[in-house]
Amino acid sequence: MITVTEATATAGALKRLSDEGVSIWLDDLSRKRIASGNLAELVETKHVVGVTTNPSIFQAAIGSGAGYEEQLTDLATRGVTVDEAVRMMTTADVRAAADVLRPVYDATGGRDGRVSIEVDPRLAHDTRATIAEAKQLAWLVDRPNVMIKIPATTAGLPAITEVIGLGISVNVTLIFSLERYREVMDAYLAGLEKAAKKGHDLSTIHSVASFFVSRVDSEIDKRLTVLGTDAALALKGRAALANARLAYEAYEEVFSGERWTALGGARANRQRPLWASTGVKDPAYKDTLYVDDLVAPGTVNTMPEATLNATADHGRITGDTVTGGYAQARADLAAVEALGISYDEVVQQLEDEGVAKFEVAWQDLLDAVTKSLNSKGVDAE
Repeated sequence: MITVTEATATAGALKRLSDEGVSIWLDDLSRKRIASGNLAELVETKHVVGVTTNPSIFQAAIGSGAGYEEQLTDLATRGVTVDEAVRMMTTADVRAAADVLRPVYDATGGRDGRVSIEVDPRLAHDTRATIAEAKQLAWLVDRPNVMIKIPATTAGLPAITEVIGLGISVNVTLIFSLERYREVMDAYLAGLEKAAKKGHDLSTIHSVASFFVSRVDSEIDKRLTVLGTDAALALKGRAALANARLAYEAYEEVFSGERWTALGGARANRQRPLWASTGVKDPAYKDTLYVDDLVAPGTVNTMPEATLNATADHGRITGDTVTGGYAQARADLAAVEALGISYDEVVQQLEDEGVAKFEVAWQDLLDAVTKSLNSKGVDAE
């Protein structure tokens, strides 16, 4: 039997989540979703106020071919390279999605209504090329509500600073470690300081820091299972939430410090934490785990559609589930370390794997588009 408290928490879960200060973004995009009106419907009925994309999402969308035939034919006729073809298709989708989200962007003063597009993942370890690509993508999409995704690799950090300094809004992606997250926030603040020196209006620059969640549990749980002790098994499903909660603690610290105070006085915007990889991968866990248990003001949760629908159906939003849990979060990560599982090793492995997975998805996309262009009688280079 569902109690009154449970019913209240479940009813209108997406609205309640939004009311708690969490912006709901959709982690998916395709031309079919835009053309059918589905994206607009999600904005209207499911409180979706932003969209994120990545190489895997575009590989699935464009690889299916649905909605892209006419543009592929035109691109083949022009004899473009496969890289140009992919960029023309992906930026067209992001531009169209940005137009759908434009009313949200206007209504929120640029805070939401955002659509993200990622730099070529093959550039993740090349600072100069990442900066050049970010500038090119911003120019190609040509919408004020676009965000350029830059991976939080060592090479990505100075690129973040430079791109923010140019007045371009950035979604920093593939953040797994607390140390790297602090470096990302530092890179953002340095970028704002550069932008201020150049005379940019800081109020127009926005950024989110995409802190990945479920992959942390997937890797640490695997190692806990191998250990197999009662103490190890009792820690399963706790590391990812602990990691994210401590990231929010770091966010509160950085964006209340003296350095931020000066920028905030110049109307700069906080770089909001964005919970990414929120689809639950272990069927033993509730499918809304990384939504219900990561509610905090001033955050973004980007969800695959299955998670969005699950939250709408049976999510339990009971208020802030982050800020009161810092001590327990530290204890959970310390307990994992005490069992011989290296936090630093895990997060570095996840970063390396994240970049590699996106490179593979991008190559698969290039291969699929090459095949399509060749089938139309054009030798794609």
